[in-house]
Amino acid sequence: MSKTTGWGARLRYEFDKSMAAGAIALIGWLALISLVVIIFAGAFLAITQIAPEGGSPVSFIEGAWESLMRTMDAGTMGGDAGWGFRGVSLVVTIAGIFVFSALIGVLSAGIEDKLSELRKGRSLVLEKDQTIILNWSPSIFDVISELVIANQSRKHPRIVIMAHKDKVEMEDEIADKIDDLKNTKIICRSGDPTDLYDLSIVNPQTSRSIIVLSPEGDDADSQVIKSVLALVNDPKRREKPYQIAAEIRESRNAEVARMVGGKELQLVLADNLISRIVVHSSRQSGLSAVYSELLDFDGCEIYTIDQPAIVGKPFGAAAMTYEKCTLIGLCDAEGAVHLNPPPSRIIVAGEKAIIIAEDDAAIKSTAMELRIEKQAVLPAVKRTPGPERTLLLGWNRRGPIISTELSRYVAPGSLLTIAADTPELEADIAALNDISGNLTINYRIIDTGSRAALDALDIPQYDHVLVLGYSDHMAPQTADTRTLVTLLTIRRIAEKAGRHISVVSEMTDVRNRELAEVTRADDFVVSNKLVSLMLAQASENDTMAAIFDELLDEEGSEIYMRPISDYVAIDAPRDFYTVSYSALRRGEIALGYRRQRLEDEDSRNLGGVVVNPPKGEKVSFLETDRVIVLARD
Repeated sequence: MSKTTGWGARLRYEFDKSMAAGAIALIGWLALISLVVIIFAGAFLAITQIAPEGGSPVSFIEGAWESLMRTMDAGTMGGDAGWGFRGVSLVVTIAGIFVFSALIGVLSAGIEDKLSELRKGRSLVLEKDQTIILNWSPSIFDVISELVIANQSRKHPRIVIMAHKDKVEMEDEIADKIDDLKNTKIICRSGDPTDLYDLSIVNPQTSRSIIVLSPEGDDADSQVIKSVLALVNDPKRREKPYQIAAEIRESRNAEVARMVGGKELQLVLADNLISRIVVHSSRQSGLSAVYSELLDFDGCEIYTIDQPAIVGKPFGAAAMTYEKCTLIGLCDAEGAVHLNPPPSRIIVAGEKAIIIAEDDAAIKSTAMELRIEKQAVLPAVKRTPGPERTLLLGWNRRGPIISTELSRYVAPGSLLTIAADTPELEADIAALNDISGNLTINYRIIDTGSRAALDALDIPQYDHVLVLGYSDHMAPQTADTRTLVTLLTIRRIAEKAGRHISVVSEMTDVRNRELAEVTRADDFVVSNKLVSLMLAQASENDTMAAIFDELLDEEGSEIYMRPISDYVAIDAPRDFYTVSYSALRRGEIALGYRRQRLEDEDSRNLGGVVVNPPKGEKVSFLETDRVIVLARD
């Protein structure tokens, strides 16, 4: 028999295999060595009749016990007498020192390995009804903050996060940036959100909802789509549909994502969402506050809920039966969303109501008789929009989308001037030449932080000014700093011209919004915050993405701010029932109003915007106040 196949080689091989089993195998071998030493010493004492000086010989059992004591505690042999017995005890004690020293080392290494394994975050999550967040991005902190607010009414809420990031590092960042998690517990796991095995660690089969963030880095959309594919097509997935909200950056990838996710997926097109809100806010001051209020859990929210009490009623009549909430649309049995349907449409069984309310407990219809001040209701006023001049300062990947969206709303003869200094600006402008016959586009390559360059643009001549961050070419804080410099320069130009300039600015980090208040811009659209709010809402409401698709679609019902004096006479305080009745007569839904008063703290914080006011409360309006309506034009 050769050396490679002999018994010695076989024994060495078997020993190597046992060692590969880890700490348990090592402990087993040490226990075996201890047992051999104890048995040998007990047998030797029993056979040789060696006894302690002045004592009687010991049996095998007693000898084994004495040996065990000396193996476990070296000090036991200190009282031994007689050199023969001492010699046996010394050998046993030395063997015990070796075994137990090795045992302590093995246990220490095993505990360290276990702690290291726990640090990696690879253990199975055994939770139920948890919200899962896949991937890591700057938006995650806002998403968690919103979910914490939404979870306050739930028992033992859990948020489970999986990303390509160290578990402890994730936990530390969350602790640093979110002060109070209230009753929500965060569980972090490290892994690949596109891998089926790793996804099984967060246990999606028991989840309440799943949010897939767009990760940092290149080809983010592909990773999001692959994660959705892994969730939906997992052979071990549950039968009940998942509720998945996923963020996609580029609209060209939306079709593939929808094909993969099917009805289980709500898609948030991040760049489209931000661009549309920027455009809408630029044309109607204060509108960004309305969108933020509707998306923020800490205020009025949009609910899709069964309301049997209004079945069989015309939509207009049903809308007037709510005092502390606002009926804005219906979701039919097939799941299609219909915002601002005709007032005469009869609500049928199986349709859910889409309602704005403070919380679901406030959603109650009443049968009380309404006392509408019909004499205060004014006939509709038709206003024909004229050409607009818009200046866009700065440029990023959302610039082309903003330009295209703007072209859909402006009247013929409108002008868009783009001023920036990014490398791709000229190529992007060339691709925009034929977007619409209503809008003429020209551009200037300038440093938007330069006072001289901005002075040369004659900014006061423009009706609207949009300031975009250079987020594609700079770190978020650096991009926001440059935006702040541009806004401060515009403020000085406005002060010198002695007139107000309507300015809407995109910010990357919500923390910089407070710094930007000093620039006195009309609206700040915080891109990461809006996307986070939308994802959080979509994880709780499976119709939210469809609702906002229609709110921001030129062919659907959109939010407008119009003079309150066009709807009701403002010579006396009016309740919102009367305002709502006037809006319904025009095929519109009144959502709230905008009025700024120095004594009104909440009004100043939201730019004077009040969404879903109590309809029975009378309010004094001024000529400058606006009513917020949901209308088709």
